Amino acid sequence: MTARILSGTEAAAAWRAEIAGRVGFLAADGKRVGLATLLVGDDPASAVYVRNKHKAAEAAGMRSFDHRLPATATQGEVEGLVQRLNEDEAIDGYIVQLPLPNHLDPGRVLVGMDPAKDADGLHPVNLGRMVLDVPAPRPATPTGILRLLDHYGIATRGMTAVVVGRSTLVGRPLSVMLGSKGRDATVTVAHTGTADLVEVTTGADLLFVAAGRAGLITGAHVKPGAFVVDAGTNSVDGHLVGDAVFDEVVEVAAGVTPVPGGVGPMTIAGLLNNTVLLAEGAF
Repeated sequence: MTARILSGTEAAAAWRAEIAGRVGFLAADGKRVGLATLLVGDDPASAVYVRNKHKAAEAAGMRSFDHRLPATATQGEVEGLVQRLNEDEAIDGYIVQLPLPNHLDPGRVLVGMDPAKDADGLHPVNLGRMVLDVPAPRPATPTGILRLLDHYGIATRGMTAVVVGRSTLVGRPLSVMLGSKGRDATVTVAHTGTADLVEVTTGADLLFVAAGRAGLITGAHVKPGAFVVDAGTNSVDGHLVGDAVFDEVVEVAAGVTPVPGGVGPMTIAGLLNNTVLLAEGAF
């Protein structure tokens, strides 16, 4: 068996075209949608992510605001800029690019954000609303993953899903969203400390990997005919790779996302979607 490649680039292009249409509709009514980013420091990977987000926002017809602080910025300086973004009426949604430099407390920064401008869906208030299954911006990466499944007609209802990873960015919210009404998957959360990970993952119809460890998932971890979504991002010898050994998994699974070109483009589209929803007053 050779798996179908689940291209996030293809799925994101279709989603972004839909988003651009909604942005255009708002513009025709006199409303310009504004997305902002806050980048602290000069981490090369973060700089690339931010640049790609701005390019995507501008391509969708949004106004794009790029705010940067040096790596030496104090907690007070970062929180002060967050407050200014909260008050800027031109901005409908914004993100604080993570990770922050080690001397800063990301929890305090995120709490200081206005939940009604949280384009990443990571504010504690919005995460709580997600758990309660009430309207709020949903975390961008899990939202993008579910949209990717929909694009390829992959059902979650009645499926056994295993999520390997428990971060608040991907693993935890994804597990909640998969098990919510309307998605109706039966979900197990595993991680790098799980005993006999192979036994757990080979029971999955849908296997989601977001542990941040290159090579964690091999062909032996995959149930034949399962779908594998790899949200891992790791740099190995200067190359971006996922958490799964792609060349092995592709021979076992029915479908698998590549890295790069899989979950990454869907995350950016999820960010744009949240921003439009915020501009539309959906929450």
